[in-house]
Amino acid sequence: MLIDSATIELAAGNGGDGCVSFRREKYVPRGGPNGGDGGHGGSITILAAGGLYTLLDFHYRRHYKAERGQHGGGSGKRGRNGESIVLKVPVGTLIRDHDTRELVADLDEPGASIVVAAGGRGGRGNARFATSVDQAPRRAEDGRHGEKCVVDLELKLLADVGIVGLPNAGKSTLISKMSSAKPKIADFPFTTLSPVLGLVRYAMEGSYVMADLPGLIEGAHEGKGLGHRFLKHVERTNVLVVVLDASGGDPAADYRTLLAELRQYGEGVADKPRLVALNKMDLVPDAADVPREYGGEEVFEISALTGGGLEKLGHAIWRALKEFED
Repeated sequence: MLIDSATIELAAGNGGDGCVSFRREKYVPRGGPNGGDGGHGGSITILAAGGLYTLLDFHYRRHYKAERGQHGGGSGKRGRNGESIVLKVPVGTLIRDHDTRELVADLDEPGASIVVAAGGRGGRGNARFATSVDQAPRRAEDGRHGEKCVVDLELKLLADVGIVGLPNAGKSTLISKMSSAKPKIADFPFTTLSPVLGLVRYAMEGSYVMADLPGLIEGAHEGKGLGHRFLKHVERTNVLVVVLDASGGDPAADYRTLLAELRQYGEGVADKPRLVALNKMDLVPDAADVPREYGGEEVFEISALTGGGLEKLGHAIWRALKEFED
């Protein structure tokens, strides 16, 4: 199950208090202040880690609190620092302030991290305040409070290729044939309720990640259907494969609907390189009746079920990805 959003509450550890203490050894006639500093509170860091594809862990646990620093002690003993927390999230996770919706960080690379709640600084003991004028200070600092915040985590999948289309256009069958992904396939709308990633190996030259995205309907940019939950994942793809059902209805009208939704959503998704795949050609009685003009986009006749035309489409996808990189 893909969980692509979560809200979590974070509290860094408070700093330990400084200590007021004096030396009182029997053979030290002039014992001075020796109160130690308090330890620093633990911080909370969010780290983008490879191999993670969901925010499921944060769906079940929302509260995280780092350890506080220990208080300082006599004989100059410094309090131990509180243990920090590192929360691992999938690459491509956005962190936003829950109240203002301001973007805090975009962890779009493996290893990217940010300290979202800094631990409180430990207070200084009285040994720190000794001077030639005040040789026996009886004051120490309290530890500082750790930061607290509430943040929204939002996952935008990182995939090279995004498969878009209306419900039941055959997107899930296509990715199951071209990659190692095994999505749910059925003959009813919205079979795919969350994006499915699949690794496609291209001959001996390399591989790329393909994403089967939930079906898009008219009005998706306004939140209809799966709405923005679908469209936000398109933002991170490099090339789009528009899958149209050529066996029934009007594929040209379907294409115009899809393109209109991409444009109204914005974020540059309509400007990405596109390939058009006319799917289910094995069910078309007369192929000459199927429209071939789609705004100048390269068109491929395929049958995801039988595998017809998929090799040619795979070559075109690889070529488009290389042109995008250049």
